[in-house]
Amino acid sequence: MAGHSKWKNIQRTKGAADAKRGKVFTKIAREIIVAVKEGGSGDPANNSRLAAAIAKAKAANMPNDNVKRTIEKASGSGNADMYERVTYEGYGPRGVAVIVEAMTDNRNRIAAEVRLNFDKYGGNLGTSGCVSWSFDRKGLIVIDNENGKLDEETVLNDALEAGADDIELDDGIIEVYTTPDGFAAVSGAMENMGYTFLSAQIEMLPQNYVTLTDPADIKNMTKMLELMEDNDDIQDVWHNAIME
Repeated sequence: MAGHSKWKNIQRTKGAADAKRGKVFTKIAREIIVAVKEGGSGDPANNSRLAAAIAKAKAANMPNDNVKRTIEKASGSGNADMYERVTYEGYGPRGVAVIVEAMTDNRNRIAAEVRLNFDKYGGNLGTSGCVSWSFDRKGLIVIDNENGKLDEETVLNDALEAGADDIELDDGIIEVYTTPDGFAAVSGAMENMGYTFLSAQIEMLPQNYVTLTDPADIKNMTKMLELMEDNDDIQDVWHNAIME
């Protein structure tokens, strides 16, 4: 099993940002556009990065028409959107490891904004590779079982049949872990089996955690994350903080 529930931990800090559904959809649309351009195809069957982005969109309840229009826009010869992927690494309060993944059309702007967000709340921007070594990149599919209606043994067997590496049961949710390359196939197979997801994407999972107990540290960490996640250019923020 994969240990501490990363999804439960991270989601506690994302509620406010994720509640802004339009912003979430805008970020996912940007991810789809980049996936089409990088993968060279608007067909998810031939573009695993696009398939992963579509799985994320479905888990976020993004309307199918929005997804279709975004793919068509990205595939069109007249599309002028020029986003690039950039990743920043740094430290939050008490040395919490933080990874910021962005898609931007202005590298200088986002670099300055990320640095400011770190500095403002007691953190600091680090160099490339300073914290990523302590994270593992994995696919993570989260299934709701709050009502206990899903048979856990059945889910385990279905997930393994679909090609998953592991599953974890934690407080009303079932977490299914995959390799990054196998994520699209596993999420697609489990969707075809009738499962619906709370979340589905490739994530950076921490190998260890830093527990914050001081109210000031918790406040600074929460504010920093909220500010970053509210930024249109920032797609995801991964960290290893546990806030108690």
